[in-house]
Amino acid sequence: MASHSARAVHWAHDPGRGAGAAAGLLSGGAGRHRAGAAAGPHLQGTAPSFILAVGKAAAPMLAAALAVYPGVPALAVLPDGAPVPAWPAHVAVRRAGHPHPDARSVAAAEEALRALAALGPQDEALVLLSGGGSALLCAPRGVTLAQKAALSAELMRAGADIHALNTVRRHLSRVKGGQLAAATRARVRAWLLSDVVGDDPATIASGPTVPDPSTFADALAVLDRFGVAAPEARAVLEAGERGEHEDTPTALPHAHAQVIGGNRDLLRAAQAALQARGLPAVILGDTFTGEARELAAFHGALVRSVQGHGMPWPAPVALLSGGEATVTVRGRGHGGRNTEWALALALAGLGVYALSAGSDGVDGTSGGAGALVTPDTLARAAAMGLDPQRALHENGAGSFFAALGDLVVTGPTGQNLNDLRVVLVPGPALA
Repeated sequence: MASHSARAVHWAHDPGRGAGAAAGLLSGGAGRHRAGAAAGPHLQGTAPSFILAVGKAAAPMLAAALAVYPGVPALAVLPDGAPVPAWPAHVAVRRAGHPHPDARSVAAAEEALRALAALGPQDEALVLLSGGGSALLCAPRGVTLAQKAALSAELMRAGADIHALNTVRRHLSRVKGGQLAAATRARVRAWLLSDVVGDDPATIASGPTVPDPSTFADALAVLDRFGVAAPEARAVLEAGERGEHEDTPTALPHAHAQVIGGNRDLLRAAQAALQARGLPAVILGDTFTGEARELAAFHGALVRSVQGHGMPWPAPVALLSGGEATVTVRGRGHGGRNTEWALALALAGLGVYALSAGSDGVDGTSGGAGALVTPDTLARAAAMGLDPQRALHENGAGSFFAALGDLVVTGPTGQNLNDLRVVLVPGPALA
């Protein structure tokens, strides 16, 4: 982040450095430390018989577990590019597809199911789950992997949200919706890092260790609501509704799942980092959703109120928000929800510093985690012959910020706690 800080105008102990401090929370080292730190306090008592760690934060969570329970056999399932230490021989590491599941995802799911099925009622399995687990563990039921992927894509194009998507996915799977826990007689203890708004355990990684409140009939209703034919999937769901397939479990008395960290923890860490540099910081909330451009307009309106009236907080102040925006893709550019939010905010010409980034280090097809905005973003773009309005129209915010040198590139961070947005509003005398 030093290049961004060097350009920043000094304000309240240098706001550019403040933006860099917040962005630094997304670096690989900080991410791995925080994911492991979140798991640490919950790792107590008798050692489990087996540890399964799945997701973008699987490596740091497993490292924390092995520090407490050395020698326990373990299976880690991670996306490509996620850094891992040199594990001992009793730890099996498997790479699998993300964001789209692949044959390795199916193989990993089968291996996990076999490992848990081999445990007896005297055993305990420790399951460490984080964002990305839904793609990394994939065991289709009644449909092929390609058919399930095509169905998910069609539902997303039709406007289905994550809850509707997961209702269908769980009923076309042998591992989601509590079925991973149902596959074993052992006690199951699951710790979850949330990457979803609302921190619903049934939604995180599609809830492989928690009871499923939905049914085959609910899944069919989703297909009907969004006008999706999907004949192969529909045949499986209709057979399930007739009782020909066992539905997902509605109770798992031998399994306990707890969310141990989420977006609010990332926001608090960012707030602490900014306040340590003398910057007043306010958390707006961790449940912001909706179109990235509209979300940027909301933040812009709040900034104008701060600048014009000192309401609801006087400047200088850092405004922090979390959650996850969406983007309706209209163009062919390279971008993501965070870079699009940043570009829409920059176009408002507010004279602020801002950061928007995905905590996992990935923001759509932008090539980075997100982007930084500075008061001179538009001036520098004009000097380089860049057209920000066209970039926004083409959903090309990632390429726009990359050309400016303001794309935040961290690589995989070892965590996935949803998005972080920071707007630093200068005080009137120092703006």
